Amino acid sequence: MNLLLALLLSAPAARHDWLGAEMPLPLAVQTPQDLQFKNQAERQYLIFNLLAAGKVAFEAGDFASAAAKWEALLSVPGLDPEVDKVVRPFAGEARRKAGGKAGDIPPPPAARSARDESSALPASRKSALVAVEGTVSGGGAAGPGGAVVTLRRTDGPMPKPSPARKVVLQRGKAFVPRVLAVALGSSVVFRNDDPINHNVFSLSPRFDTGLYGAGGEKEETFDKAGVVQLLCNIHSSMIGYVVVVDSPWFAQADATGAFSIKGVAPGEYDVEAWHENASQPARQKLTVSKDGAKLALTVAGDKQPPQFPPDKYGKPRQQQLGY
Repeated sequence: MNLLLALLLSAPAARHDWLGAEMPLPLAVQTPQDLQFKNQAERQYLIFNLLAAGKVAFEAGDFASAAAKWEALLSVPGLDPEVDKVVRPFAGEARRKAGGKAGDIPPPPAARSARDESSALPASRKSALVAVEGTVSGGGAAGPGGAVVTLRRTDGPMPKPSPARKVVLQRGKAFVPRVLAVALGSSVVFRNDDPINHNVFSLSPRFDTGLYGAGGEKEETFDKAGVVQLLCNIHSSMIGYVVVVDSPWFAQADATGAFSIKGVAPGEYDVEAWHENASQPARQKLTVSKDGAKLALTVAGDKQPPQFPPDKYGKPRQQQLGY
């Protein structure tokens, strides 16, 4: 991909009569699979058309058109970061030569918040976004509270989740909240609200905050999707979870099991519900209509917390008494 982009952007301009808004090769749609294929083909054609048309305009001295094409390309949701990295300098140069400034270039994806991306959508697209609401039951003695419900689209592109900065307290020798769901790339601040020392750690992915006292805090960034079990090397009774989600559409159930996921595009989705007391997540298919969708999920309660929680070296230890 890098080599193709470099060759295209460094090559001299040539006449390409086929460049235009219409795909030169019509694609028939007779099955749902054909529709998915057509959607992907049209997306890739849009990306290449903006990429190549910008280059043609740039070499012809039409810097305003080149900047407009490349800025439109940089605004495509879910654009490959490698494409963004290669095109961005050319877009900036074209905009400057057209009499603009750096602020006219769309920010990199990592710098865009979910609100920025939503506000950039046409009104028709905004109104098409709906809510998925429902309830979770089960979870054994703990009940359904804290279950993490995630939607992943199966019939179209899925926007990247927006990282955030969250806080998990150590209070009363417990993690508060006990379960925290965060988007991929988010950071979590572990803040000690107790008058005693704590040492938060995880074995997978492995991290260790080290020992810190009352009022102290440590921060960790989570760049791999999955469930992170939180433990304290001093207090073996402390167990918590950070659930790192690779989708923008997720929510945690409240104590009654209710949840709501907003800003969902109509389409086909895989649903996953994780709960700390379930040995396997609950999964099902979901069709989200233009009116939204309702879900009823049941999670198992067949998993028990470890009898001998490990220390930060992975060795089992007895539950500590009176501490």
